[in-house]
Amino acid sequence: MLRSDRNDELNLDIDIDGWPAGDWEALAQAVSEAVADVTPELANPRLSASLLFTTDAEVHALNREWRDRDKPTNVLSFPMLARDDLLALSSDGPPEMLGDLALAHETCAREATEKGVSVEHHTAHLITHGLLHLAGYDHEASDEDADAMEALEIAILAKMGIADPYADRP
Repeated sequence: MLRSDRNDELNLDIDIDGWPAGDWEALAQAVSEAVADVTPELANPRLSASLLFTTDAEVHALNREWRDRDKPTNVLSFPMLARDDLLALSSDGPPEMLGDLALAHETCAREATEKGVSVEHHTAHLITHGLLHLAGYDHEASDEDADAMEALEIAILAKMGIADPYADRP
């Protein structure tokens, strides 16, 4: 498990299985720090989340079992803390599990190629997106919610020096 020296962010429990060599833990930690800088509700040392870097086959199985969708996807999020509870969570007390994320390598790599960005930058975007879902943000709820979530993603990625992933969208 990778833990940061900072005490104002969520802790990540990271498992890597089926991804190529790379410093995925450091990337995930950088995302966690940027998320804590931009979204105050996630800047809580009591929070933890698990992050699984895995294969399309594994994400496909999880998606089929838990979401009734028989296909792989880039990132799955499984929240364990309601948004209202997250917002009311003080910084003192026992650890709280925010939820689980799973990222599918083949889908992430294919999407990065299609977008003309590095796998690392696309992965940072997907981790950001997944953490925001764990925090209760939902781009499917309304256009306003989608705009708010995208604005947070853009701000978080900008803190990491990563370009706006939505800039080329028509």
